[in-house]
Amino acid sequence: MNKIIYSVLFAFILGSCTTTQVQNAESQPEMETTTQGIDRSIRPTPGPAPKVNIGKPQTFTLDNGLKVMVVENNKLPRVSFNLVMDNPPVAEGDKKGVRSMLSSMMGNGTSKTPKDKFNEEVDFYGANVSFHAGGAYASTLSKYFPQILDLVSQGVLDPLLTKEEFESEKAKMIEGLKADEKSVTSVASNVQDALVFGKSHPFGEFLNDKTAPNITFKDVKDYYAKNFVPGNAYMVVVGDVSFDEVKNLVSKKFNPWKKATVKAQNYPEPKNLAAATINFVDMPNAVQSEVSTLNVTNLKMSDPDYFAALMANQILGGGGEGRLFLNLREANGWTYGSYSRIRGDKDVNRFMTTASVRNAVTDSAIVEMLGELGRIRTELVSEEELKNAKAKFVGNFVMQVEKPEVIARQALQIETQNLPADFYENYIRNINAVTREDVMAAAKKYFGKDNARIVVVGKAEDVLPSLQKMNLPIKYYNRYAEEVEAPKFEKVAADVTPMSVVNTYLDKIGGKDKVKALKSVKATFSMEAGAPQPLEGTLLQLAPNREKTEMKMNGMTVMSQSFDGTTLKVAGMGGSQELSGDEVADKVAKKGIIDQAFYTADQLELAGMSKVNGKDAYKVKVKVGKITHEEFYDKASGLLVQSVATQETPQGDIQMVTRFEDYKAVDGIKVPFKMFQEVGPQTVVMEIKTYELNKGVSQSDF
Repeated sequence: MNKIIYSVLFAFILGSCTTTQVQNAESQPEMETTTQGIDRSIRPTPGPAPKVNIGKPQTFTLDNGLKVMVVENNKLPRVSFNLVMDNPPVAEGDKKGVRSMLSSMMGNGTSKTPKDKFNEEVDFYGANVSFHAGGAYASTLSKYFPQILDLVSQGVLDPLLTKEEFESEKAKMIEGLKADEKSVTSVASNVQDALVFGKSHPFGEFLNDKTAPNITFKDVKDYYAKNFVPGNAYMVVVGDVSFDEVKNLVSKKFNPWKKATVKAQNYPEPKNLAAATINFVDMPNAVQSEVSTLNVTNLKMSDPDYFAALMANQILGGGGEGRLFLNLREANGWTYGSYSRIRGDKDVNRFMTTASVRNAVTDSAIVEMLGELGRIRTELVSEEELKNAKAKFVGNFVMQVEKPEVIARQALQIETQNLPADFYENYIRNINAVTREDVMAAAKKYFGKDNARIVVVGKAEDVLPSLQKMNLPIKYYNRYAEEVEAPKFEKVAADVTPMSVVNTYLDKIGGKDKVKALKSVKATFSMEAGAPQPLEGTLLQLAPNREKTEMKMNGMTVMSQSFDGTTLKVAGMGGSQELSGDEVADKVAKKGIIDQAFYTADQLELAGMSKVNGKDAYKVKVKVGKITHEEFYDKASGLLVQSVATQETPQGDIQMVTRFEDYKAVDGIKVPFKMFQEVGPQTVVMEIKTYELNKGVSQSDF
């Protein structure tokens, strides 16, 4: 029965993906080679670099230090403004999360205007307003600019911060962190920064379940008082306004802001490793490894080789045409995508390459990532690669340059990054001036290979044996980025066999004879799968192998599948299809509702011990026909707690991990009432509402 449940979960995810792909494929026009003498197979030669108009700001500074930049643009009757505090980084230590907490509490009214009334006023003017610990943003019709500026000034200078709101937001924060504990992606992101910058550096700190409980209401109020100050603040106003109007209004509303600055503090300088080293974090629930290579950089936007570094990064891993993507995804099929990132900043930063890969190819992915780093550092890129990278950047620049938010960002960067006033006027010229030699020199300078910090977050029992053969030093860390000893794996006792593990499970859920005699199941369930509304469904099973599932949203059927013993009928929003023969061989082979009651010894292999939800579990490989999947049985309870299977799809092989929880007895048989399935980046949660055993199902249902 568990196998049916997780196939239902996967069918929904796959159905939505396949439908989109089919619809997209059907909408593609047929290729035309020529039309009226034009050969469309030949790429047109590029024209001259386009000329772009860069909005130049007029500026003024208030006595308290707030610097205001105004870019007049009368094309549309709209105006947007962004308040940013360019404060030096501040470490929060064992109370990391105070800044995040302040962000969540701001925008909830003022001491004079309650939250609901404040939001009603914003809605009345049809404006978009947001607040955070580092400033505020607003966009509105220009005729309402005075009113919205007034509301924003109240929101930033006199925010309503209450103990009640604090307790509510803190509870949400702590609850959210519980999900992050098992998120391989979240743990990887946290550990990457902590290791490359250092845990005592502001850029290396991360919010976790140790720091969040330490935060007090007083901490939040103190942070606001000390850091929400005008001395390092900028306001950028873009749109249908006049400089004089802005100066008059901003001066009135923000002059009362008390003058103060945030002083820079000294932190240990992040340093690169002396030699390439693997930093490994064991995540027993990981179905794939998060792999990254990192090194510290000090690239500034004002550096002469800034544009060469951008081109090098674009060619290496800037997108689907990057070398990393073409290698790890297109050539090898190990990942959904592999990328690299670098940016210029006045503060210290990092360069990194990333990929999420199957556990079995983690070592191979590292070899290829290091190989691509070595190649771009020592070999000239091709003329075609450089031309395409330049075209990508120039095209994006031209498309974005007149957007208000981009104009504001550029004006702000010129101020905060110590750039020349004509930096963006010369942007295209500087991009086009980059040579192949410049790219290689920048890659050699900023892309670490021989001293790369290789961070791997994955399942130790699947990944470590191959990593330990790579002739690279390995250090081990936990999810808090604390160094720990290498993981130890418990060995299976000599008297334990795969059949004994399965029989123990059958005994725990009601006994093999009772389970084997099960004739039918009818279940209703709800499912959350990232859809706007939860799905409601019904599952029917009739021994030995008939099954039917229907899922609805708001009363409308969105997916159904039915197997009558020989043919599988699948229907969804994008159409329907029938499968038979080899495509449904595993379903035909089913001998009963709960598969384990019919397993034979020659189907099973005991593959050792594993960790599931932090507890020891037996790992059993199960072969059904030509397909093998893995089942994990909790050592202490004997229950099936996880199943891992690989499914062939139009998008390539996809690994499915299904966790079974909340076992309850129904008519003497224990069944799981809650299931979680992870397929790639998506997680589906399924909760059973009702079970009926041996009643309510007949042959006519199929």
